[in-house]
Amino acid sequence: MADVEIFAQERGLTHLLPELKKGALVAQDSTCHNHLDIFSEEDKRILTEEVTHRWRQTPTLYYMVVMSSLAAAVQGMDEAVINGAQILYPTQFGIGDPNSKRDSWLVGLINSAPYLCCATISCWMTHPLNHYLGRKKTIFITCMISFLTCIWSGLTNTWWHLFIARFFLGFGIGPKSATVPVYTAECSPAPIRGALVMMWQMWTAFGIALGDLIDLVFYFIPDTPGVTVLFAPESPRWLISKGRYEDAFNELCRLRFSRVQAARDLYYIHVLLEAENEMKQGRNRVVEMFTIPRNRHAALASWVVMFGQQFCGVNVIAYYSSNIFLASGFSQVSALASSLGFGALNWLFALPAVFTIDTYGRRNLLLFTFPCMAICLLITGFSFWSTSETGRVAGVSIGIYLFAIFYSPGEGPVPFTYSAEAFPLYIRDIGMSFATATTWFWNFILSITWPSLILAFKPQGAFGWYAAWCCILWVLILLFVRETKGKTLEELDQVFAVPLGTHAAYGLRQIPYGIKKFVLFQNPVPEQLYQLESDSEVSSTGGDEKARKEVKEDVDKTNV
Repeated sequence: MADVEIFAQERGLTHLLPELKKGALVAQDSTCHNHLDIFSEEDKRILTEEVTHRWRQTPTLYYMVVMSSLAAAVQGMDEAVINGAQILYPTQFGIGDPNSKRDSWLVGLINSAPYLCCATISCWMTHPLNHYLGRKKTIFITCMISFLTCIWSGLTNTWWHLFIARFFLGFGIGPKSATVPVYTAECSPAPIRGALVMMWQMWTAFGIALGDLIDLVFYFIPDTPGVTVLFAPESPRWLISKGRYEDAFNELCRLRFSRVQAARDLYYIHVLLEAENEMKQGRNRVVEMFTIPRNRHAALASWVVMFGQQFCGVNVIAYYSSNIFLASGFSQVSALASSLGFGALNWLFALPAVFTIDTYGRRNLLLFTFPCMAICLLITGFSFWSTSETGRVAGVSIGIYLFAIFYSPGEGPVPFTYSAEAFPLYIRDIGMSFATATTWFWNFILSITWPSLILAFKPQGAFGWYAAWCCILWVLILLFVRETKGKTLEELDQVFAVPLGTHAAYGLRQIPYGIKKFVLFQNPVPEQLYQLESDSEVSSTGGDEKARKEVKEDVDKTNV
């Protein structure tokens, strides 16, 4: 425990030495509290319930999640409000000719303006904003930008003025989308980290539904900024990276039930940061995100899921559902109401993912839902061939609503959750910037091309295009996306260290396994690809026993 004593002296934490020593012991062996007398009965109860009652967390942790969810709701409203507005503004601004290629491109350009900003400028501002301001202040500022630019958008009177206002909206969307999932991941305990991080997507879906409701009632209205996020705790990892160990410990005490848990996490984060600081000295982190295999594998997997979130076709529906329903035979009011139905289903069916994302895993949810989404898109597109208006309206509605049901628990919450946890800490800001820039770039491509795609290929071809991409993405996920369920942010280093070819071959071997299990209803033995070091060391307890004795002696001396 000499390292712990040195750490406490260097960081001015000697008054926390008993807790730090117990925390370091728990970090080494998570079950040691069951047979060591240095832990009080309260310590033992809390450390045991950490595993047996994983949803029993501090009110501060859930307050942080609520504040992050409000930021996500702001994001969703920012994205959805244009859906209903585009029924009116193209005609008002003189770009409403449905047969004009120029007008269709201008409508697409205006709708996609925030995502152009995100992909080219604002997402890449995430690292400096987080570095100098911290997580929660970055979230606060970006919410305020969203508030002001929405008011600005409502005051425009030309198409180019609306384009400029919506472009600046991207400065509120980009850094916020990159910061909130990372902030939540850094504050959350591993057993429920996936569920808490996915709140970002679930409440973004709620914001989309709320935006559709606003479209229906008011057509266009600005949202409100999330000012209360300033009272949420700051990320302990960010505070430690700034040398503010006392503040980090205090914030961890707010986020955990006991001081032992806080001390364990403080020391665990410190050791990780020290190792990563040594690794990154004299290195180009942007280059190393692609040259180091562990980082490159994380970047590739994040790119696949982020690209897939756009090219599964969901935002075609989120941004253009009112026009799609109008084209199928709905009236304007009915189209807006039907869009609200899509937004509501998108949110409601994200709720099961709170429990399934850490139970079935990120990768399994994607592999199950992508084929289903492809079928739903084909139903939607092929329904436009119906000569009966009733049949066409029913087919389009069923296809879109079923798509929302399959999207919400899978490709909806997984990408941001996955990207927030995939990268090691020393490149996490840059990696998340890369991931969010990826999703917003392809969001921009999707948004700007859809009006012209409909004009050229008709709805049948346009929806068939994205159904084909769902099938392609299923293969990419099978080969290149690794499972991150239930791993600490540190254990993921071993998961992403598996060579790319090894993982791709493992993915191909899962095809016959899946056929045997889910088609032939057999019970094949699943292959275990990820063998964590901690698993292989369970049987070697001699060193742990020696360490426990040393810690007990040190703590006894301290108490004396």
